[in-house]
Amino acid sequence: QVQLVESGGGLVQAGGSLTLSCAASGHTFSSYVMGWFRQAPGKEREFVAVISRLGRTRVYVDSVKGRFTISRDNTKNTVYLQMNSLKPEDTAIYYCAADLRVGVAKVPSEYDYWGQGTQVTVSS
Repeated sequence: QVQLVESGGGLVQAGGSLTLSCAASGHTFSSYVMGWFRQAPGKEREFVAVISRLGRTRVYVDSVKGRFTISRDNTKNTVYLQMNSLKPEDTAIYYCAADLRVGVAKVPSEYDYWGQGTQVTVSS
């Protein structure tokens, strides 16, 4: 069992930055591929970014490439999402998720554990 707790969300103006954190407990953190997803009101949960167990592979959705950076610190059991040049369309609840499988998945159903989410609101 893994517990995930996100933090760092908030209200920011367009063009601003936020860094989300996701702290994990309950299992060997480095055993998990970690992903970030987001869900806007009335929309399905969307893949944002994923990082492999040792951080060597990082994949992003096209809409955030060049603006968001996913990273992890396995000594702190934490994964991060640095978000720069934020846009109003980035407004959503952001979730981190953990996946025990091999490979970097973009599909929510392939993830085993989820955090409760943190709200990010970008004003225009």
